[in-house]
Amino acid sequence: MPDAYILGIESSCDETAAAVVRSGAEVISNVVASQIAMHQPYGGVVPELASREHLRAIVPVVRQALVEANQTYSSVDAIAVTQGPGLAGALLVGISFAKALAFALDKPLIAVNHLEGHIHAVLLEERQKGNHEVQFPVLALVVSGGHTHLYLAAQKNQGWTYQNIGHTRDDAAGEAFDKVAKLLGLGYPGGPIIDRLAPQGDPNAVKFPPAQIKHRDRRDRRGAHEVEPDLPRFDFSYSGIKTAVLRYVEVHDMHDSIEKRRKALAEISKPSLENYLANCNKQTLDLVASFQRAIVEDLISKTLAAARAHDVATLFVTGGVAANNELRRTFEQKGAQEGLPVYFPSRPLSTDNAAMIAAAAYPKFLGKDFAAMDFSAEASFVLR
Repeated sequence: MPDAYILGIESSCDETAAAVVRSGAEVISNVVASQIAMHQPYGGVVPELASREHLRAIVPVVRQALVEANQTYSSVDAIAVTQGPGLAGALLVGISFAKALAFALDKPLIAVNHLEGHIHAVLLEERQKGNHEVQFPVLALVVSGGHTHLYLAAQKNQGWTYQNIGHTRDDAAGEAFDKVAKLLGLGYPGGPIIDRLAPQGDPNAVKFPPAQIKHRDRRDRRGAHEVEPDLPRFDFSYSGIKTAVLRYVEVHDMHDSIEKRRKALAEISKPSLENYLANCNKQTLDLVASFQRAIVEDLISKTLAAARAHDVATLFVTGGVAANNELRRTFEQKGAQEGLPVYFPSRPLSTDNAAMIAAAAYPKFLGKDFAAMDFSAEASFVLR
């Protein structure tokens, strides 16, 4: 079959991204315009600002992706775009631009679930390494700032199907990282900062109790999140550990040191590890290390329990938090002990990007699963 070059567009949150991927197996270009500097003063993503920045960035980002891939608007075979989940306004920028391109160029338009994109980032990475065989059943942990989900994945005809067997009841893991970093005056985004600081502290210094989930999730609806009634769920909860960090700060009267650190770091445009360490005492470093250890152990224990319960052959770990060094190292170690191969995307493909959207679109391209021009953004798009 001849090669298919798919232009992917991603605008679900605070990165405007475009990429060209060949036949779901080779990244030809991958351009990402980050909005981190825009949102840093607020300690998180401001939806209205994100939408405005997407409008500003999308045309130059798409043009750059085509130039780097030595392609033109006319030479690509299809256009893929993120339909959801994500911020509605941000999604609409990418969708509107993709629709206009597809209409003007008379090209197939493919709508992609952002979570499926993260899963296909792993496949894309493996195919680029020459590994074209994946053993099923596959269990995928998608863990990021907005999502903490477990999916059983299977192949059906040209495409994939997904069954959700676990999700967060409250905060996503990456959201907990960001909120704790903000609480401790460490800045935004919090995940990478905590990842860098945690090795400097004692991960056993502060004992965080594991999350106890005793009741059914009242948000569940048949066909949305539920698995079959006789199958166990493997849900997550991270609001409790976030509250436990807040209580620790209050009991140990850390507010003054946190405010001093926040002001000191705010005066440095791009703080280095040395800058962070100069403004963090041992108590703070121990708290950060213990917090990260608790999150990592919870993610791994529940994921491996799900893998055993469903007798999976392969484990994917993907999403922004999959770039965390301790999570990767511990997953590889624990997976090897259980004889379970664990695959991650590279760090550039862990965070939001358009190459994963173009890769996830390729099976839909083969199956001619094209989107109608009247589809719209779905902020809570369910992956099935």
